[in-house]
Amino acid sequence: MNLTIERAALLRSLGHVQSVVERRNTIPILLNVLLRASGNELSLSATDMDLEIVESVPALVTRPGGITAPAHTLYDIVRKLPDGAQIELDCSDGATMLTLYSGRSQFKLGALVTDDFPQLARGDLPHRFGLAAGDLRALIDRTRFAISTEETRYYLNGIYLHAGRTRTGSGAGAAELPVLRAVATDGHRLARAEIPLPEGAAAMPGVILPRKTVNEVRKLIEEAADIVDISLSENMIRFAYDTIVVTSKLIDGTFPDYERVIPSGNDKTMEVNAKAFASAVDRVATISTEKSKAIKLVVNRGVLTLSATSPEAGSATEEIEILYDYSPLEIGFNSRYLLDITQQLTGTGARFVMADAAAPTIVLDTADNSALYVLMPMRV
Repeated sequence: MNLTIERAALLRSLGHVQSVVERRNTIPILLNVLLRASGNELSLSATDMDLEIVESVPALVTRPGGITAPAHTLYDIVRKLPDGAQIELDCSDGATMLTLYSGRSQFKLGALVTDDFPQLARGDLPHRFGLAAGDLRALIDRTRFAISTEETRYYLNGIYLHAGRTRTGSGAGAAELPVLRAVATDGHRLARAEIPLPEGAAAMPGVILPRKTVNEVRKLIEEAADIVDISLSENMIRFAYDTIVVTSKLIDGTFPDYERVIPSGNDKTMEVNAKAFASAVDRVATISTEKSKAIKLVVNRGVLTLSATSPEAGSATEEIEILYDYSPLEIGFNSRYLLDITQQLTGTGARFVMADAAAPTIVLDTADNSALYVLMPMRV
């Protein structure tokens, strides 16, 4: 294999694929990136056996071929080369060494043959639909903060993606519209976001996207401005756009019936400026203990008092104006969870729908009803 490629192009693609590679691995080949040169492009692949990223980048190929090389080492070398540099990659067939030339620099990297590089099992992915990159970013951003990190409940370690129906309007004008819904929960909070159901997604099975896959896809589509093609089966999913293809196994488990967690009888509504509320929570929580991050909300007509106490740090209180016309209510929350939710609100207002100090609270964006959050209270 012999090719010449621009540093910027190689660095960008290496940056995409090498993030899949775990820095510590007992299987040497999984520390490597697969490089294949043919035609007028270089294909780069990396995998951890559960997630695979493949990207193609233009290159001047003078001798087709392939090799695998240490992903992080190669990335660091290319990153440290000067802007505008031209890079030559060279190795002979069956070689165990990849040579990199750039200007007066030369690097020889230990390599492994391509025959040993694993690929994810390729099965049929019968369900396929296109999703605007902006919609996919919104679904991920509004839900991934609530993904559980508790490994024993592995079925909560991702985002549940499925087709559903949402009710719009009321009375005689009520209707149910099909939606694509993303849900995540860690048992203390729940995040649900939805968009109109894309064509081709109606028959898709409900699937759980692993946390690592969610994070990698989100990074990759940051620059995507067009449609992301999604193909899936009950145990595999693929995201493709431009010259990037991400293939991932799905979590093999049953996501709980999250609808049962969303309260329907809450009868007290508080509306507050979302930014003012988040700022007040952040300030008052400075005093709360590092472990619990507890903060108390005392809700009265027209005014909300936020407070926190700590045996070591002291106490803090702050008042902000609200819209509230019900009986007084005291309720406690984890301040970090409150901030995670308010950061997802795109409008200026937040609506809290509450019942009492022990019941789950619903949080909504007053300007956008496509996302819903449920937060469990805590004793303070």
